[in-house]
Amino acid sequence: MTIVYLALGSNLGDRAANLSGAIAALGADPGTGVRIDRMSAVYETAPMYVTDQPAFLNMAVRGTTTLGPWELLRLAKRIEAALGRTQGGERFGPRPVDIDILMYGSLIMHAADLEIPHPRIAERAFVLCPLADIAADLMHPTLAMTVGELAAQVPGKDTVVRLADRLESVRPLLMSA
Repeated sequence: MTIVYLALGSNLGDRAANLSGAIAALGADPGTGVRIDRMSAVYETAPMYVTDQPAFLNMAVRGTTTLGPWELLRLAKRIEAALGRTQGGERFGPRPVDIDILMYGSLIMHAADLEIPHPRIAERAFVLCPLADIAADLMHPTLAMTVGELAAQVPGKDTVVRLADRLESVRPLLMSA
């Protein structure tokens, strides 16, 4: 079993339901080879690279897997497609759900379609703030800093707003807004 950290985001449709659906799909069937054991709080974040789009809900999860990194990536892409994400859209554009592999054990790999750890962790407050909730002491394998240290210095923290400690608590907040 390998410990993995994943980032989840959604900014189209029922964002909370999209995140719930992704988490359920990751662990819905023992055959997926993934078991989620920790979930961060849920954050609402401003879009970062393409700013003319709705705000995101973001969170991070920790789990264990028997899948290899490529198998895990294929599972994430199947879940994204099942929840309505289409390929070929605008890079960094709006999407019902996005699942990124942040870290896969202590693996460091650089391939055309998969880099681990995720190459843009250190510049993304919308990833680091949720990840710090569940893994502040986790050492980044190439930057020699903990997730907590990276989160403390990342630009854009002011665009990341903690909505709720639990995903189930988000819907009433969104309904009243």
